[in-house]
Amino acid sequence: MDKNLVNEAESLLNPSGTTRRDFLKSAAVTTMGVGYVAAAEPVMAQAIKTDFDGIKGEEISFTSQGFSVPAYVAKPLKTPKNGLPVVIVVSEIFGVHEYIADVTRRFAKLGYLAIAPEFFARAGDPNTMGTMAEILKEIVGKTPDAQVMGDVQSAIAWAGKNGGDVKRVGITGFCWGGRVTWLASAQIPQIKAGVAWYGRLVGDKTPNNPIHPVDLAATMKAPVLGLYGSADTGIPLESVEIMKQALAAAKNNKAAQACTFEVYPDAPHAFHADYRATYREGPAKDGWAKCLAWFKQQGVV
Repeated sequence: MDKNLVNEAESLLNPSGTTRRDFLKSAAVTTMGVGYVAAAEPVMAQAIKTDFDGIKGEEISFTSQGFSVPAYVAKPLKTPKNGLPVVIVVSEIFGVHEYIADVTRRFAKLGYLAIAPEFFARAGDPNTMGTMAEILKEIVGKTPDAQVMGDVQSAIAWAGKNGGDVKRVGITGFCWGGRVTWLASAQIPQIKAGVAWYGRLVGDKTPNNPIHPVDLAATMKAPVLGLYGSADTGIPLESVEIMKQALAAAKNNKAAQACTFEVYPDAPHAFHADYRATYREGPAKDGWAKCLAWFKQQGVV
């Protein structure tokens, strides 16, 4: 198992070190959200709650590589004639839960069609796993990058048939999803821009993870804004510097040259996760503002 992934996951543990998690999935819940990840401590009081005024949130499914992938989608009640800008929201290793659903609703409030696929659906339900090591081995470890890239493309295709403008597609992701954001921005032509929140950039190579973002720096198809914390114990700043150097070396690639980073002093891993003790309001709000500005700058909206 990739030791960097283990370190990243451990940085998400609650302060007590408890690893048992109860994942409330969206199978039976739609407009009321999909439930938070339940950890030893209660959900933090600062957890953001986005209402449904002017938007619709629901669970849907789309077909990808012969499999029906569940997803949470939020979008405005009215779709303009030219369609809605699309943003793919990629979860942490915990899958699609209320935090991720709320992020999609935040985008919907701003006029996006936001879709959060449950990329781990084929591997199983993390709720059945008793420890973090089991989740990493049985769920994350059994979810190939190639499968995820196919699911992203299928999600974009679904969006295009349901009110989205596939000429204006962005992607953003957190933790595990941050790494996926880098990979997709280097491999999927439909994507115009990505925003990666503390996503891994380097790591051990495995059959399911044969390449990492640093390996794709020279072939970026869309520019990425990377949002990282200097106190992230799972993603050292050395790896950010390695990625910066790889991008800078890709002098003939406009997307690579346009990539940029924001590193927040003293911010830990998962500083945007408002339901957790790792949340840092200043970096989270500034990162969100920069995310929105980045998508506007790159022509997603």
